[in-house]
Amino acid sequence: MCIFRILVLTIGLLLATLAWGDDARKGLDAYNSTDYETALSIWQPLAENGDSDSQYGLGMMYGNGFGVMMDDALALKWYGEAADQGHAAAQCNLAVMHQNGWGVPADEEQAIRYYELAAEQGVAEAMVALGRHFSMDFSEAYDPVKAYKWFSLAVKMDSADASAKRDSIADKLTADQQVEGDALIQAWSDGHSELLAQQ
Repeated sequence: MCIFRILVLTIGLLLATLAWGDDARKGLDAYNSTDYETALSIWQPLAENGDSDSQYGLGMMYGNGFGVMMDDALALKWYGEAADQGHAAAQCNLAVMHQNGWGVPADEEQAIRYYELAAEQGVAEAMVALGRHFSMDFSEAYDPVKAYKWFSLAVKMDSADASAKRDSIADKLTADQQVEGDALIQAWSDGHSELLAQQ
């Protein structure tokens, strides 16, 4: 399995660690200490009872093959159940799976939908992915204003990866586009002040 896949599918773990419930956190602690058998035994019943953090945890296990056989179908199932409950990291990982065609046919439209859901909840990695999507000038989706918006918001969410990308796209904007982009950033920031205050 490629290292990139492991890295991408575990990025959301770093984002979601603060909100975990006590029982699910025990599974997370076991997972982080590579005691996957314990993590699975904790998360499985919680996930089946609808705990979104545990569903996300099972998605990570099956998506990476940690403690279980890698199974994209089960990863998609558990990420999907967590994402349906608004779990931002699960939404981001579902986007990655759809974008790369892991367990499903590659579907950029579906990936963007999940990235947008995660980005609206402050997931910087999803914001960077959206910025990249809109910054590709050979693509029909090319929109430098939206790319600038998402890269700039990722910078506000402390993404180390976004600053150079934001600056690169900013160099391509007209003065009017810069004003439009800054207005989009301000509108998003005003509507997400609580998220930004946590940074």
